[in-house]
Amino acid sequence: MAVDEWAGFFAASAGAAAGLTGLIIVAMSVNIGTIIAIPSITSRAGATIAALVLAVVSSSAALIPAQPLWLLGAEVLAVGLAAACFAVESSYRVLADRGPGSLLAAAGKCLVLLVQVAPFLVGAALLVAGDTAGLGWIAGGVLAVFVGSVLNAWVLLVEILR
Repeated sequence: MAVDEWAGFFAASAGAAAGLTGLIIVAMSVNIGTIIAIPSITSRAGATIAALVLAVVSSSAALIPAQPLWLLGAEVLAVGLAAACFAVESSYRVLADRGPGSLLAAAGKCLVLLVQVAPFLVGAALLVAGDTAGLGWIAGGVLAVFVGSVLNAWVLLVEILR
């Protein structure tokens, strides 16, 4: 079965995503006063945690033995839609609260949030349809979450203090 070939990737991804989730939570606790004062940062942190939870759940669900592809797709789709809601809400706040900042910079922040979730939704739809190519899309989403989460962890730990 195609899912078995991805077991090593998804096992490593589940652990890495869980570790990054801890980093984001620690970063938030270190600078919580500053984070709470900036609504767009609060929502970006929430969207980042939601994306990491999506990566953990998707990777873990892919490791469930003998699970039909359509069921894995449905699980990823359900959590993916929830994470997408966080990303869309955060994008709205980033654009609304950008102040005198550049629209291009705000759009870039939104893109980071949305690009993390989109591959999961595509992958989930493919899996529900029985297409194993969805696993590759989900793997791409996991990698996008890693990049986006590290960028947002940097913002929460360092940039927020500038």
